[in-house]
Amino acid sequence: MPLNDPVLITCAISGAVADRDQCPAIPYTPAEYAAEARRAADAGACMIHIHARTPAGRPSLEVEDFRAITEAITAAVDVVINYSTGAIGVPVEHRIAYLRAQADVAALNMGSMNYAKYSRSRREFVFATVFANPFDEIVALLEAMNELGIKPEHECFDLGHVGSLEPLMHKGVLRPPLHVSCVMGVLGGAPPTARNLAAMVDHIPAGGHWGLIGIGIGRGQWGLVASALGLGGSVRVGLEDDFYLPGGEMARSNGELVERAARMTQDAGRQVATVAEARALLKAA
Repeated sequence: MPLNDPVLITCAISGAVADRDQCPAIPYTPAEYAAEARRAADAGACMIHIHARTPAGRPSLEVEDFRAITEAITAAVDVVINYSTGAIGVPVEHRIAYLRAQADVAALNMGSMNYAKYSRSRREFVFATVFANPFDEIVALLEAMNELGIKPEHECFDLGHVGSLEPLMHKGVLRPPLHVSCVMGVLGGAPPTARNLAAMVDHIPAGGHWGLIGIGIGRGQWGLVASALGLGGSVRVGLEDDFYLPGGEMARSNGELVERAARMTQDAGRQVATVAEARALLKAA
């Protein structure tokens, strides 16, 4: 991507794992999602990434929860709506069902991987599983997105996931221009370094758009944001990915994280994309 392209700032406002005991600003109810989306949009976000929750805060994959959250957000602010489709042990048919609740874009994990967290102090894995994303499920989700007019966001956790894009383009189920996110920081995927980010970007098929997602790396996320901006990419921030600002203090809202990303974009000599620019670039509208 050319450095003069506008930067799409996506905000992942809740995630499905962390709760208010860990970060008080995480939204639970549709009204809280809408308020956080408004804060993020006011700070410069053009796209909101959604993991649904029940009003009590429990993670949800139910259509009614996605719809209630989406309707609350779109009534409050004009943004591109991006749904997660990542889940462990959930049939692909169920994940396709909630895509019909008004998503513009949907994240699509591009390969299977070990997915783990390791405690150095305890010298053990505190969480470890296999995140299965076989090609038959990827193709089924792509076919559903094509039918529904939803733009896929290809989440690539490692270089091999980037390599999975070309065969799907050749098959015809994946239609350019692409929207690719390089996900870094998850144990089992690419280690979060600028060199690894550059290697992944170098292998993305030409003619698409790409961005960075840094997960669970604390203040180190901001160095990767700077690297992505310097390489011509877009960025995602938000309370799903990390709670902390560059100084180490916990963000009081998603808006504070987006505000810092927008400031870094401008400091890098680039422009923050408007919602209209994002829709034109992604062909999401």
